[in-house]
Amino acid sequence: MVSRITTFAFEGVTANPVDVQVQLSSGQSNFAIVGLADKAVAESRERVGAAFSSLGLSLPPKRIVVNLAPADLPKEGSHYDLAIALALLQAIEVIPNGALEDLAAIGELSLDGKIAVIPGALPASMAAVGLGKTLICPESCGPEAAWSGGQVLGAKSLMALISHFKGNQQIPSSKAGELKADVNVPDLKDVKGQEGAKRALEIAAAGGHNLIMMGPPGSGKSMLAQRLAGILPSLSAHELLEVSQIQSIAGTLEKGQLSRIRPFRSPHHSASMAALVGGGIKARPGEVSLAHHGVLFLDELPEFSSQVLDSLRQPLESGEAVISRANRHVKYPSRFQLIAAANPCKCGGGPSESMCRRKPACKADYIGRVSGPFLDRMDIFIDVPAVTAMDLTLPAPTEGSKEVAGRVLRARLLQEKRYENSSHSRKLNVDADTSAIDQFCTPEQSGVDLLMQAAEKLGLSARGYHRVLKVSRTIADLDGTEQIARVHVAEALNYRFRPITASKVSNDILKA
Repeated sequence: MVSRITTFAFEGVTANPVDVQVQLSSGQSNFAIVGLADKAVAESRERVGAAFSSLGLSLPPKRIVVNLAPADLPKEGSHYDLAIALALLQAIEVIPNGALEDLAAIGELSLDGKIAVIPGALPASMAAVGLGKTLICPESCGPEAAWSGGQVLGAKSLMALISHFKGNQQIPSSKAGELKADVNVPDLKDVKGQEGAKRALEIAAAGGHNLIMMGPPGSGKSMLAQRLAGILPSLSAHELLEVSQIQSIAGTLEKGQLSRIRPFRSPHHSASMAALVGGGIKARPGEVSLAHHGVLFLDELPEFSSQVLDSLRQPLESGEAVISRANRHVKYPSRFQLIAAANPCKCGGGPSESMCRRKPACKADYIGRVSGPFLDRMDIFIDVPAVTAMDLTLPAPTEGSKEVAGRVLRARLLQEKRYENSSHSRKLNVDADTSAIDQFCTPEQSGVDLLMQAAEKLGLSARGYHRVLKVSRTIADLDGTEQIARVHVAEALNYRFRPITASKVSNDILKA
């Protein structure tokens, strides 16, 4: 007789069902696990054996074969322990026959029989709901898994599960964890001066556009980026679920608490390609995926490895990070908003610019570390000048994050209605495809004429041309107008001016 239970193999954020089959047969005493299992899964026999011993049970002196089907699906991780142990308990008749039929299980066993925390409880629970099964998981993962809406049994130990199946002591169904209380997000009122940069930040937030800020140290680039979270709308229910699944796989959900605040990730410039895009032995999600539906902030942009920066080009365009292996491809969603900051040169610029003995070569060499194709994928380029002493003595601005957030939300609601039939998970101007650009982003004739003249002077690529139109559409949305006017195109072209490449737009062209 074969005892069986369902568990899951994770491939990105997808939990694929795995049929755990246990068979006892006569022959030399042996415990074999088959089905393309990695080292952690193979070691499960030692953890299961030790857990049984701690409960006063012994493995039968028979040939034990554990098959993880389908056999051609790679199995990684220690979360197979619990399913193997439960199927084996049923095989030796400690658990009644048929008790595991409508169940799925994930969890790592400790040597004393306790069930340890594992990542991926939320995706596994959602997959269990799709199969019509109840999920058994570690007790501490129960609040996280219960967000799927399905029935979840959070067990503290293997002994508690045995008592539950024998009817001696019932394990209550887990309840979903609470939403995290809103943390105190820095307010735009803290930033004195830099009105032009604040305007660019508002446009970037309204349309989801990528933005690069350039200015000397201390000009407020990082302050502005950190306050972006305060003007972005909260995650929708669908976005919250997508973001939480990635966080669950990464093991960053604490006590099953979800948060509607958009992710804000700020990796150090020494980050490797695997850390930024994802990868490693188990193909874990990288920073671009952890920033899904949120913000990825790259401070000191030229200090990042050029190879690492260029690896962002594909996720920026497709909205997903693909990690290739010899026998499979793992995909993680990574539709993020990129915000970057850079100094004008190695010397820093600003007050120290006069001390630079290599200008303008110093600036060209420093910014030249960032490739042209990467810059072409940016929407807004803004110069952030040094803050003067006069700016610092001014009173705090009357308008803060609350007022800006209101305008951003109104603009995003317009976009959500406009792109309601779009297949993209984000209904934002930044994700408009060619047909949507032709339908919704065509300026009035004077704006078209201005854009054509500027395109020749700037040498815009097709991607750059479309990005100017998308930014123009966002500026018009902030003004609450359906028609893109010449003034909207002119402002978008000003943001296409690149202080980091020293290209300039003729004042005659931009004169509205």
